[in-house]
Amino acid sequence: MGSNVGQDNEQPVHRVWVDNFFLAACQVTNADFTRFLRDTKSLPPAFWNDPNFNHPEQPVVGVSWFEAVRYCDWLSAETGLRFRLPTEAEWERAARGDREGALFPWGDNPPETLPDYADRWKTGPDPVGRAAPNEFGLFNMCDNVHEWCSDWYAPDYYAVSPERNPRGPETGGRRSSRGGSWRHHIKISRCATRSSISPDFKYHDYGFRVACDV
Repeated sequence: MGSNVGQDNEQPVHRVWVDNFFLAACQVTNADFTRFLRDTKSLPPAFWNDPNFNHPEQPVVGVSWFEAVRYCDWLSAETGLRFRLPTEAEWERAARGDREGALFPWGDNPPETLPDYADRWKTGPDPVGRAAPNEFGLFNMCDNVHEWCSDWYAPDYYAVSPERNPRGPETGGRRSSRGGSWRHHIKISRCATRSSISPDFKYHDYGFRVACDV
């Protein structure tokens, strides 16, 4: 976990173990979120009516960390399973697939070398699942939108992180997020790239995907 070629908050590189877990193949879409809104009689998130962001198969954006957690709680009640946001460690494990140490899910070649890179993400995120998945069958792990994680964020957490099932600091002011963004100059992040914002913020390049306990 981590990288020696990134920012200081990605160091030191360290080995962690995570228990088995499931992770959704795709980011939560507007179609998924519509069912949540209907069943909970909730107000739609920001950008819901913007044509750049409201295609049914685009990832839902403009959701705060709290709203993402509410969705997980609703889905848990609907299914009888325990859905939640992934930890940073789980997310990075999933993003890497079986390519331990690689910069990106596909290896070390830069994002600009991918097919159709220059033609994607002009005004918003792509519909999910359109590009090739990683070796675990997961789509858009390092692109499209930033994804909320469950952890509180601390830039120096890796220095004190436990080896097994790290879940972030006990408290904090920002929640961790992972993955790239359609609006960034470089559209695809490295697997180890970390980001964070206040949990009540609602941005048009922030979404999430769900994890589930085995």
